[in-house]
Amino acid sequence: MKVSVLVPVYNLERFIAPCLESLLTQQADFDYEVIAIDDGSSDGSWAIMQHLASRYPQLRALQNPQNIGLARTQKRLLSEARGDYIAYVDGDDLALPGKLQQQAAYLDDHPHCTLCYHEADMFDDESGRTLKLFTRDYYNYRYLRPVGDITDLIRYGCFVNASSIMFRRHERIGEAIDDGCKIILDYPWHILNLALQPGSLDFIPAVLGRYRYHANSFGGQTRQSAARREQSLQDMLRACDNAAAFGISPLVIAQGRAHHLYSAALYFLRQEDTPRFNHFLQQSVNEVAALAPGWFFDDRHQLAWQLRADPVQVRQQLFGANP
Repeated sequence: MKVSVLVPVYNLERFIAPCLESLLTQQADFDYEVIAIDDGSSDGSWAIMQHLASRYPQLRALQNPQNIGLARTQKRLLSEARGDYIAYVDGDDLALPGKLQQQAAYLDDHPHCTLCYHEADMFDDESGRTLKLFTRDYYNYRYLRPVGDITDLIRYGCFVNASSIMFRRHERIGEAIDDGCKIILDYPWHILNLALQPGSLDFIPAVLGRYRYHANSFGGQTRQSAARREQSLQDMLRACDNAAAFGISPLVIAQGRAHHLYSAALYFLRQEDTPRFNHFLQQSVNEVAALAPGWFFDDRHQLAWQLRADPVQVRQQLFGANP
């Protein structure tokens, strides 16, 4: 088996059929399987999966006996996978034609590459309108290398769309899921995959998938809750810390942590939450003070620090926002 595509499902009856059909109708010159696991959905997701499995022999529709959460479901998906290459797609996203063929061919042609990812079209669920491109419009895109490595993920954050990855099977594949993270699982997964199987992180600029933005998507839920954004930050900090066990420089890890803290400060600045803005901005500077005094992630970080006493001005300078 060349490729296994992993799809976790939980209460996605409105989205799961188009997601799975976009994978099951892929044209490829190799055998592939799509493994979808329903994690105790209370809606019609499981019935839809069973119906599709009766039509498409390459779909393996499985069900957890009860809800066990995304991390444990991902571990089960990995244990079921038989492919040399592993792809992942969230159950509310879409694969575009050629995705599996292009990614598998890339890994065939680039033996140095551990994990490749492609551009994704982020679209609004209600209107179908494109909102942005996931990687190209990422706020740190100017720093990204087309052929990077684990340090790029640590330094620059979550620029890889979760549903865009394909990576090589390795012996410790089950160890790459950090179930200590509560909300963000893809970012630590990518870091641990690259740590456990060192190699490059390569970008395919073709748009080969669509990331659906809706009220219950990750982004939609996070924008509704400051506590959720703070927990997401803790998961990303933990992901950086995980790299220490694999010989990554303490300075790189500290810089990655500082970047995530600075990013959280900007998030709360946009929300006009001045106390949290000040708190996380201060932490971002403290994080690297011992290893690299005076270091800032970039000029925006330095400007925010210099003007921190006047958050309205920082907002105007960085976002063009009115007071």
